[in-house]
Amino acid sequence: MYTTVFALQSPAGGFLDEDLRKFNKEFDEWCAQFETFADARLVHDSLEHKESMDIVEITPLSYPKYFFHTLQGIIHSTREVNGKIICIVEPFMGSNYRLAICDLETRHVRLTNTRYKSVLSVEGAFAHYEES
Repeated sequence: MYTTVFALQSPAGGFLDEDLRKFNKEFDEWCAQFETFADARLVHDSLEHKESMDIVEITPLSYPKYFFHTLQGIIHSTREVNGKIICIVEPFMGSNYRLAICDLETRHVRLTNTRYKSVLSVEGAFAHYEES
């Protein structure tokens, strides 16, 4: 289902808009998106101030960080279930792992109450998660 997306980003944060003029604070549908690195490089190299931007690769693992700004912590795995992105999250280094439920439609993020001591212990819940 997922494909990699490439985008032009300012090193200070923010993504170049579709008109290739201004940086948005958030990655959204108005940002310049490319299907291949070569396409992104072609546009990047044609811009005047190319040293002020970089090409970033947005993958299934990094996707939640760009689209769900309230999601905090280290993301270890992601999958989609019924229009929601389910993530194994370590909210902060050394904490117990939890499942984060990220709604694609509302952009709402909810952490499950159950805490897991290791990634292996949360794998079963992650693999069999179903929306109730």
